[in-house]
Amino acid sequence: MSSVPGARRTLKTVTGVSGSPEVYAAAIDPGRSTLADAVEVARLAEAHKIDALFAADLLSFGAQGAIGAQEPLIVLSVLSAVTSHVGLIATVTTTFHHPFNLARLFGTLDHVSNGRAAWNAVTSSVGEENYGAGDLPSPEERYARAAESIAVVNALFDSWRPGALSPDGHGGAVLDAGRVRPIDHAGRYFTVRGPLNIPALPQRRPVQFQAGQSEAGIELGARFAEVVFTSLPTLEDAVTYAKRIRARATELGRADGLPLIMSSLHATYGATEAEVRRAVREQREATDFEAGRARLADMLGGGVDLAELPLDRPIPEHVLPDVRTINRRRGRVEIFSRFARQGKTLRELILAAKDTGHWAVAGTPEQIADAVQERYTAGVLDVLTLGGLDQPRSREFVLDGLLPELRRRRIVGADYVGDTFRDNLELPPLPSHDLP
Repeated sequence: MSSVPGARRTLKTVTGVSGSPEVYAAAIDPGRSTLADAVEVARLAEAHKIDALFAADLLSFGAQGAIGAQEPLIVLSVLSAVTSHVGLIATVTTTFHHPFNLARLFGTLDHVSNGRAAWNAVTSSVGEENYGAGDLPSPEERYARAAESIAVVNALFDSWRPGALSPDGHGGAVLDAGRVRPIDHAGRYFTVRGPLNIPALPQRRPVQFQAGQSEAGIELGARFAEVVFTSLPTLEDAVTYAKRIRARATELGRADGLPLIMSSLHATYGATEAEVRRAVREQREATDFEAGRARLADMLGGGVDLAELPLDRPIPEHVLPDVRTINRRRGRVEIFSRFARQGKTLRELILAAKDTGHWAVAGTPEQIADAVQERYTAGVLDVLTLGGLDQPRSREFVLDGLLPELRRRRIVGADYVGDTFRDNLELPPLPSHDLP
């Protein structure tokens, strides 16, 4: 592709930071901080005008083969001190947190970063054993709690009305307590009187991200999210999802274009097509197919036995789960069940599971830019995740190859466009909360 898209919001970019447990490799070196790589990535991201840093989370030892993750809000608070423009997206669950604490935590991050905080609200598919909760609640229960939690957090942010603080003329501030109102919330899960006991935020509210693609996840994202984080492996998936969630958002009275769609991109780079083919072949040859059976079983909800199935035949229908019985990550189960019903072999599914259902592209920077432009032009890609800044080879392809190519095509902007993360994302204004 080479055509330049029409005038619209430029594609925004995000890179992951410190979500992977590999950062703890530094812990065996007493002279190295476990944040050293994260600081390096943060500085690179800002120098190259990447719009935000994304900190993932994992609440359970051994979940999906990992040891866990550093606490996102603490990591991003540190990174706020070594950056000045890049957004800070923290993944924090609603299932195991109270909304008053969430409002204080994200409100503080927004203050210390001068308006760069964002909350990726998740409902968690692991970790219940660490919170005294017994069995993990059903997806419907988790999403109902999430909806109430987000509504309470937003009400707490809005409990400080315009003019509550004003300059006193001597470098201090005067409080008009009458413009700070209790929220008096009494709901199914929470009773919160309020108001929030920290002042109004630079962004008024941190940018609201949300991750979840099940029916309940789509409903939550349509109601509250300004950006939805998705794993959409094909353009067809992306178009279907975008139409569904935006139609529902319109029904709920949301602003046009909301929510923005953020897709993760798992890229395999090469300088030439021959190098790309070699990299793909080497990845396939390095696959541990026995470990891959366990990974794929997890993608299918964890309750299937793939141990004795032949690699080069499709998975029998009777082995596939009924998604309605799955309590964890239904969106991911739907993706891999659909792949299986399309006739993909067990071998093909194991290879696909290495990307955990995300959008995967192999090519030169120009070819990967073609794939990005296709989705952007189709209106189903507003925010793109760019991985690999912590690895020298992939860093070079991203920063010196893909990003310049996307900017040459005028898909990605050349600089930050505002003072806050909300400004840089070019989001529509929040609904008014002026006093009557």
